[in-house]
Amino acid sequence: MIPTVDLRHADAAAVDEALQRAGFLLVTGHGVDDVLRADVRAAARRFFALPVEVKQRYAVRIGGRGWLAPGVEANGNADAFGTGAGNVEGGDNPPDLKESFAVGPDTPTGDPAVDAVWFPANVWPDEVPELRPAVERYLGAMTAVSRDLLELCAGALGLPPDSLTALAGHPTWTFNINRYPPLTEVGEPAPGQFRIGPHTDFGTVTVLDREPGAGGLQVDVADSGWADAPYDPAAFTVNIGDLLEHWTGRRWRSGRHRVLPPQPDSPHEELVSLVFFFELDHDAVVTPLAPPIGRRADLAPVVSAPFLRERLDAISVG
Repeated sequence: MIPTVDLRHADAAAVDEALQRAGFLLVTGHGVDDVLRADVRAAARRFFALPVEVKQRYAVRIGGRGWLAPGVEANGNADAFGTGAGNVEGGDNPPDLKESFAVGPDTPTGDPAVDAVWFPANVWPDEVPELRPAVERYLGAMTAVSRDLLELCAGALGLPPDSLTALAGHPTWTFNINRYPPLTEVGEPAPGQFRIGPHTDFGTVTVLDREPGAGGLQVDVADSGWADAPYDPAAFTVNIGDLLEHWTGRRWRSGRHRVLPPQPDSPHEELVSLVFFFELDHDAVVTPLAPPIGRRADLAPVVSAPFLRERLDAISVG
């Protein structure tokens, strides 16, 4: 269903097949030290444990840098965008049962209009000074892994390795640390409410370091429906997003997924996920690959920033 591939010498055919069926891979051989992941998660837990009134000092809305409080995000509202995955929900969904801390690239372009949206300053909590250095070390690793993954994707289609990285000279990206609170904290979920509702991601590749649990990640696989995602503590869970699906002429499926609500048989389960969403330059023009590589010949080129903005607006609550 979802294969494990070694980033250093992956089988191109296996990658291509997996991204057609589910849009997901487990990736080893990434070279990221386990200590980096552990340091970020430990510091993040200390931040999330702060009183709400303290975290409120760092509160932002979707697309901002800082604390995303419970109730501000409903990923299921963007589900209709992932057309290659056959998504149908969309609409008005309950907010996700999570809180997040968001970070982005601290590399402004010099254009105030662009920088205000895609390169705003990061916000770091004074109460947890160790969070910033831990996250910044991790982000250096994630950027390198993401570029390797874009080269892997190009190679899986028999294209030059820089086919995508050439569009990511000054990329936008978002790093979210997601905390999924226990059932004892949030109470019984509303009908149709998830830790994260069914959706696809929006950009190129998402690199996820997750903790397994009863209320964990599920993936929508072609011809078989929802299934628990496989887990390997040594691997990153990688999925492609809507922008990469578009680039492949819908050959590949933007990986549709959800995170189950907290489960009654694990009422104290709390999970923390590290989620790196890599994109392209804000003004990159993404031209779909024509057949025979692509599956569609009628898709128009898109510009990265407005393509992403439409989806980010859709998941914002209120």
